[in-house]
Amino acid sequence: MLAASLIICSHNPRPTYLARTLESLRRQDMADDRWELLIIDNASAQPLADTLDISWHRNGRHVLEPELGLASARQRGMREASSELLVFVDDDNVLAPNYLSEAVRIGQDWPWLGTWGSGAIIPEFELQPRKHLEKLIPNLALREAAAPRWSNIFPCTEATPWGAGLCVRKKVAEAYSQAGRGSLHISDRRGKSLLSGGDVEICYAGCDAGLGMGVFPELKLTHLIPKERVSEDYLLRLFEGIIASNYMLSYKWKRLEPWSPFRARALLSVLKNTLLRRGIERRMYFAGVRAALRARQTIAASQSPRS
Repeated sequence: MLAASLIICSHNPRPTYLARTLESLRRQDMADDRWELLIIDNASAQPLADTLDISWHRNGRHVLEPELGLASARQRGMREASSELLVFVDDDNVLAPNYLSEAVRIGQDWPWLGTWGSGAIIPEFELQPRKHLEKLIPNLALREAAAPRWSNIFPCTEATPWGAGLCVRKKVAEAYSQAGRGSLHISDRRGKSLLSGGDVEICYAGCDAGLGMGVFPELKLTHLIPKERVSEDYLLRLFEGIIASNYMLSYKWKRLEPWSPFRARALLSVLKNTLLRRGIERRMYFAGVRAALRARQTIAASQSPRS
């Protein structure tokens, strides 16, 4: 039995970043006969199997997932995986050499956890972000936890692992795949869309199945961040997508409706914030307003009967 299935979901990756990801996998201190490597090509313009040589890994293989969307790619990886432990790695992640062995150890030492992940996601910026954007930078899935954090109650942001380096038990993956078939589909990243939440929904499914979630500083990785992702416009779009996704998750799992900016009290609040906020603070506030509207529209569309 393999100790882990490592899954990379990729759509039109930056070749130099993916090369560094794969090089970090070659340097893992766990022998490659104990784990498998699955490259899920999520409808890339140029098939990854044509250009990406993974023959160095005895259990490596390419899998094509034609339905665009990170959630679809993850679910394909879940179906293809042979191990009871799935480790999802992004195509811009550089893992520490002991990442896989630590992930397996944590799974053995913490049997009540269904999902766990990195407590040390350190950025490597191609271009340093401007200072006035510092409130938005954590949305790039960065984290530095001083000690392990775990919980089995949502929401608990400090204990919720992000998608980069996410470890998932097979039984949680199966529960998530069933939950994802509801009318409100959390697609996560899809093409140029910056909706997210697929990783959080996996954790929801684990907690719903009676297991917990956690983050561990022993699991270290570097997140490679290109200059395009530290522009003000991109970070605001990302911020809006994350908030909208969180609203949709709250509705799907807890039946909590997003607030409406068009109610009388809300309109007064919008007016007040328009007058008082300036610069990036104002842009962030209105990104939150748009996120609520977007979530409400998506929820309403999911409830409409199909023709």
